[in-house]
Amino acid sequence: MRIGAFTLSSPVVLAPMAGVTDRPFRMLCRSFGAALAPSEMISADVRLWTTRKTRHRLDHEGEPAPRVVQLAGADPLALAEAARANVALGAQIIDLNMGCPAKKVCGRLCGSALLTDESLVARILEAVTRAVDVPVTLKIRTGWDREHRNGVRIARIAADCGIAALAVHGRTRADFFAGAAEYETIRDIKAYVRIPIFANGDIDTPQKAREVLDFTGADAVMIGRASQGSPWIFRAVNAHLREETATLALLRTEARDIILAHLDALYRFYGEESGVRIARKHLGRYCEQLLDSPMQARRELLGAPDTAAQFAHAVRWFNAWAEVAAAVA
Repeated sequence: MRIGAFTLSSPVVLAPMAGVTDRPFRMLCRSFGAALAPSEMISADVRLWTTRKTRHRLDHEGEPAPRVVQLAGADPLALAEAARANVALGAQIIDLNMGCPAKKVCGRLCGSALLTDESLVARILEAVTRAVDVPVTLKIRTGWDREHRNGVRIARIAADCGIAALAVHGRTRADFFAGAAEYETIRDIKAYVRIPIFANGDIDTPQKAREVLDFTGADAVMIGRASQGSPWIFRAVNAHLREETATLALLRTEARDIILAHLDALYRFYGEESGVRIARKHLGRYCEQLLDSPMQARRELLGAPDTAAQFAHAVRWFNAWAEVAAAVA
């Protein structure tokens, strides 16, 4: 599958997630076979780019190509200018967010709120695709609510405006993340447009990825929440899609080393104060996914006052977890 000049290495990509898909996590997921790893959502308001948070989100040093930056906003001219600025900073694909359901985002008529104004969607897409020479992609939901599922119409607008690929989360904005994702709308979108389609929502196992691809006819799957605490899911999904039945399971010692390397990358990227805080959300998910009794580990890891203490607790807990498997073997 191609997006502009880029041929993707696999049909499995990481979903952009605010507060999660920072540079260390993106690079980790790419190392396990995610063909794309978009940045966290960046506001199109350049006045906000002086904050430490946004400066980190604009940092792509060392990331493999193609580097994808996701932008959010509601003003076509501001989004076009933000796209140009990010291309100048090294972005190789610009992704537009019309899927975020957060109240503070939709309250500014951004994210999935844009799905209620199809003419504004068209103006935004036209402005951004004309502003930059790199591919522009789009992420949406199926509509604002179940009575107004307009995903097919939005997809047609996107294709007509030159959008290079479209990611569709199989829920409406009103659904947030409740209930089960539906894939019928994604299947309908794929039937109506010729651009590459990424199916997103509740894809949490290799088997589910295969089922969703078969049902929707989508070109690729996009994995979000299931990657938290399990970034190696991309390797497993790719192996399953390639029908590699002899693929070896991840050893506990390997998982331990990955977690500790992830922590080290977070500390180096954010520094002492932010590093210990931001690592907590990742450690919490690793505990939930891997440990048999995660609550005590969470208390120690999330309560650690500094990076040294946090790292020492992580070494102790995940060493013990790895040694249990070695003893059984």
